[in-house]
Amino acid sequence: MKPRPAPALVTSAWLNSSKPLDIPDFSGKVLVIEAFQMLCPGCVSVGLPQVQRVARLFPKEQVAVIGLHTVFEHHEAQGTREALEAFAHEYQLAFPIGIDQQDGRLPVTMTAYNMQGTPTVIVIDRNGMRRFQRFGHVDDLTLGSVIGAVLGEAAESSPVAGGSPPSCDSSGCLPTPL
Repeated sequence: MKPRPAPALVTSAWLNSSKPLDIPDFSGKVLVIEAFQMLCPGCVSVGLPQVQRVARLFPKEQVAVIGLHTVFEHHEAQGTREALEAFAHEYQLAFPIGIDQQDGRLPVTMTAYNMQGTPTVIVIDRNGMRRFQRFGHVDDLTLGSVIGAVLGEAAESSPVAGGSPPSCDSSGCLPTPL
């Protein structure tokens, strides 16, 4: 996917967060967003467990995980905050979860990201650029390699602690002597 700026998260409320969140709040970290619905079998059996593993396995100071509850069907059954709170408690979802704002037939953030449905996983780099987006099941190794590659790019472009930026060319990067 060609890097492009990540659209804003347009939400009506947040769970597991004391304040509304948006892409700039995660500057300096790789952000993994899992767009889901409570009544989506693929979300419950694959997507949400996968991002729970991401949240558990990657360093929190480098990778952030959030959920985006983006309801486009069965609004009566899953469209309330109370229902989502019970769902998040039952499935032990500890990461922040934004409730995608409804504006007509499709939620606002879902439309802005041109999502095909749920589950959808999105990876945003440390600079707020959308680097990966996939609808449906994404293999753990694929998602892990995407996150690792984005983390590696960020590390290559940041200065070496206490020194100068590395010297890079087409063959690789070497630290600059102190």
